[in-house]
Amino acid sequence: MKLNEYQKISERTANRHENELLNYGLGLTGEAGEVADLIKKSQFHGHSVSAAEIKKELGDVLWYLSQIASLADLSLEEVAQANIDKLAKRYPEGFSVTRSKNRNDVEGSE
Repeated sequence: MKLNEYQKISERTANRHENELLNYGLGLTGEAGEVADLIKKSQFHGHSVSAAEIKKELGDVLWYLSQIASLADLSLEEVAQANIDKLAKRYPEGFSVTRSKNRNDVEGSE
């Protein structure tokens, strides 16, 4: 499935109202917290984490992300491409600790 196709299909279950951005923003952080909780439990509580659990929670993150993008009149593919372009500029040869510490794409850094 293409990202834009997912975004269009997922809008079917969006609850349209005047506080959508707040709803989706809080939903996104809540679902990201559930992903973090799975990681925490695996690292500090001895729980095993299945790919199915991760897939479920990441799917919820994606749903909220797609709704926020739609409200901003952005396609998910557009968001994804902008991120790839930013990272390619920041790390043209791939990730580098040196480039990470000496970023010139952040205000106040040189």
